[in-house]
Amino acid sequence: MRASEVRKKYIEFFKKAPRDHVEINPSPLVLENDPTTLFTSAGMQPLVPYLVGEPHPKGKRLVNSQPSIRLGDIEEVGDNRHTTFFEMLGNWSLGDYFKTEQIPWIFEFFTKEIGLPKEKLWVSVFEGTKDVPKDTESFEAWKKLGIPEERIVYYPAKKNWWSMTGTPEEMNVGHIGGPDSEVFFEFENVEHDPKFGKKCHPNCDCGRFLEIGNSVFIQYKKVGDGKLEELPQRNVDFGGGLERITAASNNDPDVFKTDLFSDLIKAAESLYGVKYGQDEKTTRSLRVVVEHLRASAMLISSDILPGNKTQGYVLRRLLRRALFHSYQLNGTFSGVEIPDLSSLNGKDYPVKLKDIKEIENVVKDEMVRFFSSLKGGVKVLQKELKGGKVDGKLAFNLYQANGVPLELTLEILQAEGLKFDIKDKELFQQEFEKHKEQSRSTSAGVFKGGLADHSPDVIRLHTATHLLLASLRKTLGDQVVQKGQNITKERSRFDFPNPEKLSDEELKKVEDMINDVISQKLPVDFKVMPKDEALKTGAIHAFNEKYADTVKVYFVGESFDKSVSREFCGGPHVTNTSEIGRVRIKKQEKIGAGLMRIYLILDPAT
Repeated sequence: MRASEVRKKYIEFFKKAPRDHVEINPSPLVLENDPTTLFTSAGMQPLVPYLVGEPHPKGKRLVNSQPSIRLGDIEEVGDNRHTTFFEMLGNWSLGDYFKTEQIPWIFEFFTKEIGLPKEKLWVSVFEGTKDVPKDTESFEAWKKLGIPEERIVYYPAKKNWWSMTGTPEEMNVGHIGGPDSEVFFEFENVEHDPKFGKKCHPNCDCGRFLEIGNSVFIQYKKVGDGKLEELPQRNVDFGGGLERITAASNNDPDVFKTDLFSDLIKAAESLYGVKYGQDEKTTRSLRVVVEHLRASAMLISSDILPGNKTQGYVLRRLLRRALFHSYQLNGTFSGVEIPDLSSLNGKDYPVKLKDIKEIENVVKDEMVRFFSSLKGGVKVLQKELKGGKVDGKLAFNLYQANGVPLELTLEILQAEGLKFDIKDKELFQQEFEKHKEQSRSTSAGVFKGGLADHSPDVIRLHTATHLLLASLRKTLGDQVVQKGQNITKERSRFDFPNPEKLSDEELKKVEDMINDVISQKLPVDFKVMPKDEALKTGAIHAFNEKYADTVKVYFVGESFDKSVSREFCGGPHVTNTSEIGRVRIKKQEKIGAGLMRIYLILDPAT
């Protein structure tokens, strides 16, 4: 089955009665007006406000296919299932249906629409904790559909609980979550590899099982003292990877054999004179090349260019990893080309692709920069070779600073007749793991989004930050826009363009204006409206961001037309400015040419 057919079947299945879902437009890969979140990584990410109770303009039953980027598994790309870019087929119930409707529907989709034999389906359910009961309701629902008990497996929270930050114990205050039930397809022609454990099971990594869908039952919110409380509404959030479902429909565990990759693979085979499957090394490199180039095409089409920070750095990392594996296939950096990307057209991706030639030009420009960087790294390496020894720390520094992979360092050493001591190799791996852990820690902060959590103090500061922006614009002019923000319960950090620091008088004026609005006890509300209509109202928005066709505009005041602040935002906020209490501007600093940063805090006296 072709991926476009799977996508269409899924959307139409959930739109038809009795399911009656409304298809919503996918969000852009780079979320609008949220510079602290790198990418959309799941279909539910833009829907969090509605999962906690805000009404969605399209109703309580929604469906779409969301383009997504996830970087946690980037080093795993090269096996038969991991990708950085993927499509997430999703359906949601916002306080409407729950487990007894969702489970039979997704079972029907897999078995009747896609034609998967139910004998090859396994499912997992939540085994419970001291605070959350065992999910016997999902167990019984699957059993009623004909899945035998031996193919319904209970797992702990590490496997069958979803929240943005992990298990119930790891959840941040204000975050939502709940137990989930995953569906796995079993490939009987795949032998279990004992290195992954004595006994095979659905969550085994040996390749015999492939997760194809996950129904999350979001019904809890983390509150103080480490407790969970029931949400006012119970929600369903289903996500299923298009690439994996397509692979299962073809009874082949290799997602790179689906039509989403097959034409790219053929183009790469022709270019490099190799065959997919001829050996493990070649196959891995072909997978990395086509996957990273496909993901890069999506980012370039989302107006991302290679760079040293945020999304641009991710694109650069993907391209350089792809280009290194091109070298692995081609054997030389001289005249390395990339496979023809024109087969990306016609796949009905939810990302509107730029002209293929424009995409290829960006890739080739980065190739030139990468080769220049590599040459610099190789010169450093050759200089060190004169001493007769290259240790693991130097090898890692060459990788980090110049993009020289360890594999290339080893090849150069071999060509020079020198050995790379095993214990040096261990040092490289230690430095590499340390680097990955630092990257994860940084990403954890970035991927949280603009708000650290949804605790009361964070929500108070978030609303106050809207008033800060409005006050800055009244004091300095309408050229002031948000260039970045990060809000914790301790402070709000707000970045904006201005040629110089504010004077003490200007800072006091801004602070007084904010506190004056707070003291007026004005209501805080929002309107959902078409983007074009919202723009005409003069609502503050980020001019360099992409927005969905329908947006939320939060306003502060007795009416929308007479509001003191009107801004594109997803929430959450207080319902009245009196809830904020007084605020203080703690400090300001210059963080770049024409870019200022202000720290806003809640006044301890209130």
